[in-house]
Parts: sequence; C-alpha cells; structure tokens
Amino acid sequence: MTDSGGFQVFSLGALRKITPEGVQFQSHIDGSRHFLSPELAVSIQEALGSDIMMCLDECTAYPATHREAEDSLALTLQWAGRSQAVRHNSDQALFGIVQGGMYLDLRKRAIEILTEMGFEGYALGGVSVGEPKDRMMEIVAEMTPLLSRDRPRYLMGVGTPEDIVACVGHGIDMFDCVMPTRSARNGLLFTNQEKVVIKHARYRDDPLPIDSSCDCYTCRNYSRAYLRHLYMAKEILAMILNTIHNVRHYLALMEQIREAIREGRYLAFQEQFFKHTAGCR
Repeated sequence: MTDSGGFQVFSLGALRKITPEGVQFQSHIDGSRHFLSPELAVSIQEALGSDIMMCLDECTAYPATHREAEDSLALTLQWAGRSQAVRHNSDQALFGIVQGGMYLDLRKRAIEILTEMGFEGYALGGVSVGEPKDRMMEIVAEMTPLLSRDRPRYLMGVGTPEDIVACVGHGIDMFDCVMPTRSARNGLLFTNQEKVVIKHARYRDDPLPIDSSCDCYTCRNYSRAYLRHLYMAKEILAMILNTIHNVRHYLALMEQIREAIREGRYLAFQEQFFKHTAGCR
C-alpha cells in the first residue's frame, strides 16, 4: 500500500503551494522544487507496483473554517476524479480519501460523491492533525457506518493501540501509523502492562525483558538493562531492537483483534482490553 504524498506535502507547511493543477513543494532536505499532480501520483504508484494506491488529496489543516474545509474538499474530490480517469491497471486497487475537516456535513458529502465514483476502498483522512481525540473519535463513529460495507475502510494516520481497538469497534478495517517505529526510536516501548520509557533510571539494572509475554526477538534475547544501556549510549542497535519489539506488539494486537472478530466476541474483547489498559495506568 502506498500513499499519494498528500499528507507528506501537508507536513511541509510553508514549503508547499496548493493549486488546482496539483501541489508545488520544496524539499526540506536540499531545497529543490517539485510538482505533484493527481495524475503523476497515480503514475508513480503504478510504476511502484502498489497493490493499493491512494488518490492525491489535500489534507485539511486543523483548525479550519467551514469555508476553508469546503474549498479543500472540493479540490480533493476533483483530484479523485482525475486520479480515477488515468489509472491503467485494474489489478491495482485505488482508494478514495474522505476529507472535510472536522465538519460532519462535509464528510457526508465526500462519502456520497466518492461512493458514486466507485473506488475499491475508502479512507478517512484528515484526522490526527492536531484535533482533540474526542473529535477524531466522533468523526470515525459517525462516518464509518456510511462507508460501503463491502469495501475496505481505512483510517489514515491512526494510531495508538487504544485508538485501533476503539476504531475497529466502529468498523474500521485498516490502519497506518508511524507510532510503533517513531516511539521505538524515542525509547517508548509498548507492552501488555504499562508502557516502558527505556531511558528511565529504574531500568538500569533490570534483568527482565521488555514484556515477558512477548515472543519477539528482542524480548527473547535482551534485558531492559541492556536495552537502556544501548539507548543511553545512542547505539543504532537500540532503535533496531526497540522497533522489532514495538512492531511485534502491534502485530500481536492485530492477531488478537482478528481472532476475536472471527469468534464473534469482539465487544467482549474490547471491553476487557480497556479494562486491562485502565488498570495498567
């Protein structure tokens, strides 16, 4: 699965310029200038051989007025039509992205128009951009049931294990987020108990693994004390081992979620998960 670059350009802030034709942006690395259109975004993803491609969209900033969000949505919908018109390979799925800021009426309009266009899947974009958590959850709870039940429903840029469990309960099928890898690089490790901030002095002589219930390579071979040593010494191995653990933790969570869904006990799983999470704080 590949993204179109819409959010990545959004993250450049003042280094970008949005036009009806596409996005002009300046590299934050070497200052070089680039232009990305909906057509070029599809062409690049087709060349990469993506199984799932995303339409180029404009990620609406937070906060934004209704008019600003409406204008942004109009551009995203126009780009969605242009993206669909130039795709060549029907074996590569193309997802439409629902934007509209924090405004439910605009989100509903986006879903109606994108559904009429007909995509292989639909994504909720424009969340996790600085809005309060309860607003994000409101959008997911209100919009997900309106998305086609026979197509994958994808929540972009989310999130924590708690976010994932809650949003699956609303009907979301797919997620992407830098959370497990970015947290690993910064020394935050997810466990089935409390989160571990590995730089803390309490782990200096701790012989235990990060999580005794985890079967990852890191937990089977290294102690918290050694991982803390690596992190404090700024060894690249610290980032590698931390990442192995966090990614495995997320994969294990998704395995549990799928099993609970297959067995028809997801609500019970969700309730137990949050009860356990609250007890670990």
